[in-house]
Amino acid sequence: MSRFRFIPRHVPKLSREAMYDIVISPVITEKATMQSEHNQVTFRVALDADKRAVKAAVEGLFKVTVKSVNTILVKGKTKRFRGKPGVRSDYKKAIVTLAEGSKIDVTTGV
Repeated sequence: MSRFRFIPRHVPKLSREAMYDIVISPVITEKATMQSEHNQVTFRVALDADKRAVKAAVEGLFKVTVKSVNTILVKGKTKRFRGKPGVRSDYKKAIVTLAEGSKIDVTTGV
């Protein structure tokens, strides 16, 4: 007998406010623009957001079909501010792969 219980994975029901809390902003860099050729869009998301929540939020906000979601936790760099050492905040990125025929134009907004 396994000590782990089976927990069903389901798509969370999110309100519109919760969707905006999960998807913070699009990432507009040279690398993210090159990924758009492969039907991928990069977003900065909340630190506590998981892949299922990001998928539900992007599908709800932009009315597209999401094929997959990859998340990256970016650790803050140590930098010097006015001569004193400091640390930038950690943040999370999500690379969202869209299904064929779906498209998000991040320059126009929601």
